[in-house]
Formats: sequence, C-alpha cells, structure tokens
Amino acid sequence: MTTATTRKTLLSLAAAAGVSLSAVAMPAFAQDQSMPGEGVTVIPLKSSIAEETFQTLLVSKALEELGYDVEDIKELEYPAAYVAIANGDGTFMADSWDPLHADFFSAAGGSDKLYREGVYSPGALQGYLIDKKTAEEHDITNLGQLKDPEIAKLFDTDGDGKADLTGCTPGWGCEKVIEHQLDAFELRDTVTHNQGSYSAIIADTIARFKEGEPVLYYTWTPYWVSGVMVPGKDVTWLNVPFSSLPGERSDVDTSLPDGSNYGFEANDQKIAANKQFAEDHPDAAKLFEIMQVSANDISAENLLMQQGQDSDEDIERHADAWIKAHQELWNGWLDEARAAAQDSADAGSTGKVEEGNASAG
Repeated sequence: MTTATTRKTLLSLAAAAGVSLSAVAMPAFAQDQSMPGEGVTVIPLKSSIAEETFQTLLVSKALEELGYDVEDIKELEYPAAYVAIANGDGTFMADSWDPLHADFFSAAGGSDKLYREGVYSPGALQGYLIDKKTAEEHDITNLGQLKDPEIAKLFDTDGDGKADLTGCTPGWGCEKVIEHQLDAFELRDTVTHNQGSYSAIIADTIARFKEGEPVLYYTWTPYWVSGVMVPGKDVTWLNVPFSSLPGERSDVDTSLPDGSNYGFEANDQKIAANKQFAEDHPDAAKLFEIMQVSANDISAENLLMQQGQDSDEDIERHADAWIKAHQELWNGWLDEARAAAQDSADAGSTGKVEEGNASAG
C-alpha cells in the first residue's frame, strides 16, 4: 500500500462519507429484489478490535438487503468466536485470518463445523518494525540483531536494559507467534513482549516516535497504524533470522515472494460462518464467498476512525458511503446471491418431481 494510494482512497472515502455523498454516481439498483433470508435471524461476531466494525457492517448490510434480520454485532475474542459460530451461537465473523487463525479454526471443528470460502480481503501483512532513523544509524535489518544487549538497549523504555516490544493482545493469535519466536530466536534475555490493549500501547509507541525516540513494535496491514508511521518512509520492517511458527504451522516457510521474511505468512481475511447456516441458506453462502474489500479501503476507513470519526454513527456512514461508491459491484453480489438461492430452490423442486414420478411408477 503506497502513501499516494492510501491518500487517494482516504480522500475518496472521506468525500463519500460527507456532504458530497449525494454527488456519488448511483447506478440502478438490482432488478431482482427477492428476499431469500426473510424471517431468519443472523448474529454477527467480531473481536475487540474496533476497526473490524467497518467490514463486519458491510456483510451485515448485504444480508439485510437479502431479507435477513441482522442483530447488533457482538464482541468475542477470536478463539471463543470460532467456537460460538461452530455451535450456532453466532452466525459469521468477517475477520477470519487465514492462516494465522489455523489453530483456532481447527479447534472449533474446522470445515466440519465452519464454512469459509472465498477471500474477503487479500494480502494482509504483519510483523515487526522499528523507526527508520535508528535502523539506518545502527544498520538494523533483522530482529535477531536484538540478541546483542547493546542493540536491544536502544529500545528500552523502562530502564531495565531490555528492548520493549509493543506486542499483541492476548487472544488474537499473533501473541502466540511472538511468544514462540522470542524463544526460537533466543531473545528472552534481551526483549520484553509488552501486551495489553493494543490501541493503548500503540498510542504510547506513536507518541514516543513523534518525540524522536526509537520504537520497536508489532503491527499488521490493513490497519491505520501504517498510515501514521509509514513503512519505507518513517519505519522499516525487520526480517527474522528464519521461519518459525507455533502449532500446526511449525514447518511453514514464512518467506514472501520478494525474499523478505517478516516471521508471519501473508494472510487473507475471510468470512467464517456456521456451516449448517451456509448449507441452509445458499444465498448467504454465495455472498460470503464473493464479497471482497481492498486492504486500502479498510486502511482508509480505519484512519478516519483514528482521526476521530469513530462513533457508531460515523462507521455506519463510512459503510454506507462505501456501498454507494461501489453500487454496481454491490448489486452484482446481491444478484449472484439471489441466483444461488433460486438455483437451490429449482434443484429442490426438480428433486421432488423426480421423487414423485418414481413413486408413481
């Protein structure tokens, strides 16, 4: 995601969300207005990450146009959310990270209990970064260099001589990778993994960065942090000494196509849903499969939230603006979903006719 692209996307979204909304071209609505989900209740789930609300709302609004009664979004951290969806206590979540959440997905029953087809937002990156100034002054390019106490001490914020890493909130999945890698890369003696509310600890990190102090932190894209501390301009990604992941991904090579290795695989964000619900409602299943929102659009909306447009009303307006700016695409998704429902109904009718004919014979 380049700075220019992000700025262009942000301006477009901001304009659409404001008074110029009426000026957005409005293609004709889809002709088929059937409501295959009428009378069916849907329960959307998301983690405590506020910035996931935008993409969750988009899915909810699409389901509402198909006739579903969509409840307010409920918050559960990822491990519990997967189990709730598998058990039918939740219907879907729009931020299922694949492969980061592989262990959560499997523990909840995997593909026997969960439906997860298509890619909602592709190409998410995550890893460790430091400020570019310190990186260049001390020629730091790899996390493994923090085994050197003198290098680690550059990022000490509490005076204990160890580097302070702004890390990952427990329950998100990334914290397991970080904890595993601190051992694998032999960094326990020189690096402290600071965990807690990510929004709070990254705010402190940004404040220190703005004061010209060295910073060491974990983050991911799409997310607004990389719009404030821009990789390549303000900060730089650190490579890791070698690939090393916990759980069932222990043998995975985390190298990226360009040869970089940030310690995490590139992830796709997918929509995970209750499998029985998806089988019973082919229109919703098709919608979950084909909806897609770019990382740039998510980052742009997230940055609006960081800049103060973070109320429920603000995020609702952002979602509505995105839909209107992509109305033709949106209508196409709804048409495909309704067609899937109709195809399923036609197949069921044909089966009943054939069964009746066989009985008559």
